[in-house]
Amino acid sequence: MDPTSVDIVAPSVVEIELSRLSSGFSPRTSGEDSEHVETLLSTEGELPPILVHRPTMRVVDGLHRLKAARLRGDTKILARFVDGTESDAFVLAVEANIRHGLPLSLADRKRAAAHIVGTHPQWSDRRVASATGLSAGTVADLRRRAGDSGVEARVGRDGRIRPADGSGRRRLAAELIRSDPCLSLRQVAKQVGISPETVRDVRGRLERGESPVRDGSMKLRAESQPLPRTETDFGRAVGRDRLAMLERLKADPALRLSETGRILLRMLIMHSIDGREWERILHRIPPHLYSVVAEFAREHARVWTGFADRLENWVTTVATE
Repeated sequence: MDPTSVDIVAPSVVEIELSRLSSGFSPRTSGEDSEHVETLLSTEGELPPILVHRPTMRVVDGLHRLKAARLRGDTKILARFVDGTESDAFVLAVEANIRHGLPLSLADRKRAAAHIVGTHPQWSDRRVASATGLSAGTVADLRRRAGDSGVEARVGRDGRIRPADGSGRRRLAAELIRSDPCLSLRQVAKQVGISPETVRDVRGRLERGESPVRDGSMKLRAESQPLPRTETDFGRAVGRDRLAMLERLKADPALRLSETGRILLRMLIMHSIDGREWERILHRIPPHLYSVVAEFAREHARVWTGFADRLENWVTTVATE
């Protein structure tokens, strides 16, 4: 959850009369889910506190719990107050709904992101993406469709202010990657002044022969050479060179003869399937699980990204010692 949102939530839990509460901040366009309400009704004991916007007494998070409490005949419910503006309360409602309880649909998350882009134009794509459970690229597309607000800089998830137009830095990152492909994401990011994730995106675009800048220009100019491609278009499946590397890793005694090494090998093998297998899995996922599986996939991707970044940091540390 965004640190700013956490700051506006009161730490103490209070009892509030149900008659004082109203709805209004829910990003769920389909309304209440009767099955989820039934599940809550069958739960023994007190329900977790709901979140209530103090200035308006509107429920920020917990409409299903509120409905269950009314059906049980309760007159009061446990709650935490939320201060701040109504637009900040809406962001908190979205964050709460994508992290627990009944997940928001993809359509609801996109509508919420478009709303937040309008109320918080100074927020970066990644910050909006973090609040809505979408990718930064999806938020950028939504922003373009709505029309750019004209802000010169945006605030990222870490609270740092960065230029809204990062095309120059993306091009500089591309030049560094071309000149020295062995540079780590963090090394390039530090030199250019962008995030490692942006460097990762630039590197991926170069590998696919695309422009490093998200300007609608898909292919590089004729005089620019794309990086050698070792991956399929779908799912960034592992190419022949990396499969050969995987075989060498499987034969390495340092991994093969230790429990931790064998766990790592199993994880690498599990994710080293080809593009056709990814396609087969994709088309056999039940539609009602699309958003849930997508969220799990994004979370696992974040875990692998953090794992890779720590390894690259250790490589840099060892090289400088």
